[in-house]
Amino acid sequence: MQFELMASMMCADYGHLKREVENLEAGGIDSFHVDIMDGRYVPNFAMSLNDMRYIAKAAKKPLDVHLMIEHPNNRIALFLKHLRKGDTVYIHPEAEYHPSATLQSIIDADMIPGIAINPGTSVETVMEMLRIVKKVLVMSVNPGNAGQMYLPYVGKKITKLLSMKEDMDFEIYWDGACSADKILEYAPKGVAGFVLGTTLLFGKEQSYGETLKNVRELKF
Repeated sequence: MQFELMASMMCADYGHLKREVENLEAGGIDSFHVDIMDGRYVPNFAMSLNDMRYIAKAAKKPLDVHLMIEHPNNRIALFLKHLRKGDTVYIHPEAEYHPSATLQSIIDADMIPGIAINPGTSVETVMEMLRIVKKVLVMSVNPGNAGQMYLPYVGKKITKLLSMKEDMDFEIYWDGACSADKILEYAPKGVAGFVLGTTLLFGKEQSYGETLKNVRELKF
């Protein structure tokens, strides 16, 4: 079964970031998930523009940039100029007055437009955006911190999105508390990719290559 695996780089060892990027790529990661937090839209500061820029230079695989910032359109050009064609940029629709304008800036830069949906955000409130974007990042935890507990009602939201994705031409990605049982349940249903953090990928005794191999060989 084919599905994408993205490394949540806020969980990486920043004392050896170059080595982390190299080891993840050698291990078979599909892309690097970069969480940018401004301390306003979410109650935390995480990765910065400079972190993203460094990973973009060091990595051969695509970047998957998740902007958890207020009014991303005010600063979107700062991020886009350091990314490459084909990289993905997600915004939160609630963080912007006119999210479609921000998404159009991403499209104009030849990048993949996406929206991130918080646990408390209903599908109905982002319906118009679903026809613009190519990726929908479903947050299974409240955004802002790694290592949180899965919120089970998010599963019903994913089921609703799965019923719409063919008609509206988008793919669904899972972010937050991603364990093997979630991949086993939702990959066969049509979730295209999973962001891996401390639950499955980082802080383990085995190598990234061994971990990623085990995830891809899960018995469906």
